[in-house]
Amino acid sequence: MSLLNTEIKPFTATAYHQGEFVDVSEETLKGKWAVVFFYPADFTFVCPTELEDLADIYDQFQALDVEIYGVSTDKHFTHKAWHDTSEAIGKINYPMIGDPTAQISRNFDVYIEEAGVAERGTFLINPEGVIKAVEISDEGVGRKAGELLKKVKGAQYIAAHPGEVCPAKWEEGAETLSPSLDLVGKI
Repeated sequence: MSLLNTEIKPFTATAYHQGEFVDVSEETLKGKWAVVFFYPADFTFVCPTELEDLADIYDQFQALDVEIYGVSTDKHFTHKAWHDTSEAIGKINYPMIGDPTAQISRNFDVYIEEAGVAERGTFLINPEGVIKAVEISDEGVGRKAGELLKKVKGAQYIAAHPGEVCPAKWEEGAETLSPSLDLVGKI
């Protein structure tokens, strides 16, 4: 069953964020748009490239009132050690949530039991706590932050403009569509 358009499930965890350990829960994610970005593990290979890519355009997400949450099954202590020792991860200003019990990974249905890690899952959550976009990638396939930013802009646009939809290749400021009987067979 898809998690799309379902409310996020309850959880509690600790994150490493801007030099501090902070408590987070499903309630922390509500009230503004959020991206929950699961990755397999700290101190690996593809993961730091994805997390650095997000860090490089984090300000663009913040300008849209979107918070990013990086999540792996590592502990928050490991996130701090990685942040302190990696130039790429040292750029991160968004919360890095530790999920050593895999509660969050299981809630989002991305936990790989036999490996003890999360899949590369990306979830866009609206301010009400409802999942509006889901992407799961194979362990060896990295994600591009710019593509995620485009999805965020599209989701925010259609949330603010009921009755409109964003076609393929839509970019902010481009025309949208208003589905109607008149458009059938004309696109």
